[in-house]
Order: sequence, then C-alpha cells, then structure tokens
Amino acid sequence: MEDMASLGAGLAIGLGALGPGIGIGMLAAKAMESLGRNPDAAGPIQQNMILAIAFTEAIAIYALVVAIIIKFV
Repeated sequence: MEDMASLGAGLAIGLGALGPGIGIGMLAAKAMESLGRNPDAAGPIQQNMILAIAFTEAIAIYALVVAIIIKFV
C-alpha cells in the first residue's frame, strides 16, 4: 500500500509541475518578445511578468502540498 502512495505522490508532483513549467516558459518567452518590440515598456512588462509567474508557481506549490499529503497521510 505504501508503494502506491509513493507512486501517487510522484505522479502528483510530476504532472502538477509540468503545466506550471510550460506556463512559466511561455510567459518568459512572450515577455522577451514584448521587450524586443517595445523596450520603453520594460517596467510594466517586468511587473506583470513577475506577477503572472508568481500565480503560475502557486499551482506547482499546490501540487507539492498534495504530493506531501498523499505521501504522509
């Protein structure tokens, strides 16, 4: 039974981190494109990018919490 919990925890964090990883990569790529097109807007672009990355990273943290709960409960 413990092996299944370990497998479930591994899948939870693995799949749960996949989406945010892709999302953060896409956010950074689009921010760099925007900076290339309009360098004068660096401040607002950076501010919005950091905020969006924080929200995206929160999803990965939720997946980590679920994985820890699965593993230890």
